[in-house]
Amino acid sequence: MSASLEAAPIHSVATFVVAVTSTDGAHSELICVQPVEHVQQWIYWLPALGVAAKHYLPLAEAFAARGVAVALHEWRGLGSSDRRASRGSDWGYRQILEMDLAAGVHEARMRWPQAKPWIGGHSLGGQLACLYASLHPHDFAGILLAASGSPYWRNFAYAPLIFAALVAAGPLSQLLGYLPGRRIGFGGNEARGVIADWSRSGRSGRYAASSMGVDFEQQLAALQMPVLALQMRDDWLAPSRSLAWLLDKMPQAAKRTAIIGPDQLAGLPADHFSWMKMPASVVAKWATWMNGDGHT
Repeated sequence: MSASLEAAPIHSVATFVVAVTSTDGAHSELICVQPVEHVQQWIYWLPALGVAAKHYLPLAEAFAARGVAVALHEWRGLGSSDRRASRGSDWGYRQILEMDLAAGVHEARMRWPQAKPWIGGHSLGGQLACLYASLHPHDFAGILLAASGSPYWRNFAYAPLIFAALVAAGPLSQLLGYLPGRRIGFGGNEARGVIADWSRSGRSGRYAASSMGVDFEQQLAALQMPVLALQMRDDWLAPSRSLAWLLDKMPQAAKRTAIIGPDQLAGLPADHFSWMKMPASVVAKWATWMNGDGHT
């Protein structure tokens, strides 16, 4: 690790919670972590599928210790959200992008109106961060991605099995009224609309949102925002081909990638989730890039 990554001022950290109400009345809490001193930059962070916001507190605290505030988004249906996926309660990418993210980003901006804003996410959160940024191309300074990539089935090992799972996910969630992710070991209990949008992108390799008249492929192709994507070396859920497929959708973006190994995670596996427990090195890479050093 370079000296520029090792050396960083340590700031005192404060944590607080902001109530967020979407336009359709859905409620959640935005966990905000900031340096006690003046905030000059902030990140709106989107979790992985089925992961509650509180699990990213180590990430947010590591950023805040380096002087960067973080707002941790809560997925509708998880954690502090007042909604739970069921036959009578459904939503998809449209509600997340047009309602929940819009409301959460607005609240974050109200807290740090003079600071430079960034957006980022883990896994599906990284994908939706890109989609949201493509809808608001002048609202953020750049995109931070961790263990993320397109779910397009052809980019994975055991591709036929991945395709079969993508085909089965929609009918299963329609039959039960939601996807029982906790029971089958994939994500949380997910709304069937989210699963429909996610599985469609996994089968086709293209992004779209039901009932949302947006050509996301065109939006992403026009996006000129800088991106730093960190791939975990042993992450079978977001392999290098998956990440490349996502990044290739943004040809005009200034893209950088780096691979994180166990040596940068205090010996923890460099897989889809372990990095969350020891995020200091990944935060150092992002913070250095955000501050314009050009080192990754």
